[in-house]
Amino acid sequence: MAPKSRARLERQVAFLVEADKLKTIIRRSPLVDRSRGENSAEHSWHLLLTAMVLREHLAGEVKGCDLLRALQLMVVHDLVEIDAGDTFAYDPAGQETKSARELAAADRIFGLLPGDQAAEFRALWDEFEAQTSPEARFAHAVDRIQPLLQNASSGGGSWSNHAVTRDQVLRRMAPVETDLPAVWPLVLEIIDTFSAAGVIRRSG
Repeated sequence: MAPKSRARLERQVAFLVEADKLKTIIRRSPLVDRSRGENSAEHSWHLLLTAMVLREHLAGEVKGCDLLRALQLMVVHDLVEIDAGDTFAYDPAGQETKSARELAAADRIFGLLPGDQAAEFRALWDEFEAQTSPEARFAHAVDRIQPLLQNASSGGGSWSNHAVTRDQVLRRMAPVETDLPAVWPLVLEIIDTFSAAGVIRRSG
């Protein structure tokens, strides 16, 4: 193998080994069987599967989005949590510092790759964060629906553990209403059921 090719391969391997650390980042959402917290790598895998299954429910300008690109956005978007950690969706203090922490993480983690791939992966991450392309909007909707289904199927999950309110959950689920409207009635049904049970608080 030529020296240049070997150096490139070594950087690619270093990135892949670093990516394994995502398996150690524990999220607030429990597994459905409530045996432990889900890790961020498991979450990323489940997003891809969710996107493949629910794609038929897309509507409007996102309906014809490129599924492969949407999957690429989803598989890279949480890699920054290796450094930045998982910022809980309903943690105002954490949300204030999230952007700065994740930008620094993106610089370091994607920078492990050879230059062309570093730019490619960083562009995917930036696109996901911007939420402007049809693929990014689909990815964001999926990133909202997966934890909702996980919380509902585990008896309330992070909602019950963190005194989350109905308004907070509705705001969080807004991308589903816009881009997966056929799924929205199910989302409302879940939220209303857990609100009625007192798991999701009715107000702050």
